[in-house]
Amino acid sequence: MGKTRDNNEGSVCKRKDGPGWRGAYTVQTIKGPKRRYVSGKTRAEAAKLSKAMSDGEDGLVFDAVKLTLSEYLERWLTGSVKNSVREVTFESYERLVKKHITPALGRNKLKALTAVHLRDFYQQKLSEGLSSRNVRYIHAVLHKALKQAADDGLIPRNAAASAKPPQLSQAEISPFSPAQARVFLEAAHGDRLEALYVLAITAGLRQGELLGLKWRTAIWSMERCR
Repeated sequence: MGKTRDNNEGSVCKRKDGPGWRGAYTVQTIKGPKRRYVSGKTRAEAAKLSKAMSDGEDGLVFDAVKLTLSEYLERWLTGSVKNSVREVTFESYERLVKKHITPALGRNKLKALTAVHLRDFYQQKLSEGLSSRNVRYIHAVLHKALKQAADDGLIPRNAAASAKPPQLSQAEISPFSPAQARVFLEAAHGDRLEALYVLAITAGLRQGELLGLKWRTAIWSMERCR
């Protein structure tokens, strides 16, 4: 018998074009399964190389030499992120990838991506008017995705680990004066969001805290503030 197989679909057979043995294993590329080959002087050596390559791919193999960042992120979102985080978190990641990351960086080869690419990308987004907070969100997504790629052996290092995101810039707040607040609330009287406006002015809550309140809580708080 000239061929053996293991659970990783690897195989070993005698070379037909010369001395030695040839080992094969299957990888999953963007276009589907593909066979890879290694050579050894002995059957045991070829089998060991074949199994090591197959095991090293950890069952989630990409054609890493040609893989673009766009292709990788698409597979990462569906294969690693989806069903492992809350639906709203997944949708947020997906939106940042499709709206910002892929259009600017998607054609870059995953292995060729550097911290310089990312720093230039962050500056580009800031110059386009995106807030530093949103650029930091983008950085967090890239850092997580590239860490996964590095852990899987697809890239030697996480480029995002060396590309520092911009510092948060705090916009100066100009709150209403008491007179302005009264005028605003009088104008908002009877509006369906009147309770929200009252709370925004009287309770000092942040936008996320306000929007997270239950409607009956907002009504109760509005009555107390009157």
